[in-house]
Amino acid sequence: MDDREALYQVERLLAAYARCLDQDRLEDWPSLFTATCFYQVIPATNYERGLPMGLIYADSQGMLRDRVVALRQANIYEPQRHRHLISSTIIVDASRPSAVQAESNFLVVRSMQAGASEVFAVGRYLDVVDLTAPKAAFREKRVVLDNDQIDTLLAIPL
Repeated sequence: MDDREALYQVERLLAAYARCLDQDRLEDWPSLFTATCFYQVIPATNYERGLPMGLIYADSQGMLRDRVVALRQANIYEPQRHRHLISSTIIVDASRPSAVQAESNFLVVRSMQAGASEVFAVGRYLDVVDLTAPKAAFREKRVVLDNDQIDTLLAIPL
């Protein structure tokens, strides 16, 4: 697969990712990852220092599904909507035959039920995308936040 096709597949996956979360189709979210995967939301300061502590961590599709079940059945949080804006996707490494490393910038705007909208999170996605299946899927997704903390419960995945 050439670089343009790889970039196209990654951007399609990112668009599906944002659409899934923004439309509150959280039950579909784990299917965008490989069975054995890595998902982490981590502040940039921790990431840059090599500190593994993050806000969310999962290492399998099963853990992602468990998170969705907890969101739907156990967690209580104010109704809200997110809108993901993703830009500047680049392929960082395409040397593996079955996957590419990609980096994208993101901004998430949160709209609360009462009508207020605000920038909720900003940062970059560091992804390893498996290109071997009929549809691309995340092997690894690191959500590196420019802000060190979130002002409220991080309920919905970023």
